Amino acid sequence: MQDYSTLPYRPCVGIVLINKDGLIWAGKRIDSKADAWQMPQGGIDDGEKPKEAGLRELWEETGVTADLVEKLAKTEDWVTYDLPEELLGKAWGGKYRGQKQKWFAFRYLGDDSAFNIATEHPEFSEWGWKSSAELIASIVPFKRGVYEAVLGEFKDLVK
Repeated sequence: MQDYSTLPYRPCVGIVLINKDGLIWAGKRIDSKADAWQMPQGGIDDGEKPKEAGLRELWEETGVTADLVEKLAKTEDWVTYDLPEELLGKAWGGKYRGQKQKWFAFRYLGDDSAFNIATEHPEFSEWGWKSSAELIASIVPFKRGVYEAVLGEFKDLVK
């Protein structure tokens, strides 16, 4: 049996997109039977800076372009999570034990018509604006600690 604790974490970014009312953008995962919602996130490509990766992921997952957001903050440190046992050796080709994430808070400056989740590689079946509490309650359990830490760090920016 492989010792997964020796595997590295996958470098990743996450975006807390906040509207004028302090609510957070979340999408319902298309690949989950559970009612699982999450914020935009994804891997950092080789040579890419975390903020660049965040803006790229935001566009790829939501259709929102960089001119429609304003950076408010980023997490002080990287936040990590380990995959649950049933995903170890399967997710990301079995190369990682989980993810280390740098999170950015962005103010959304546009209107809801800019969102397009029917992307080339869709990740979400629907989307909406949620409070911190709603979002923490609707994330998959193995990512809940990450969401609590990130939204706690950005508590002055969100509802």
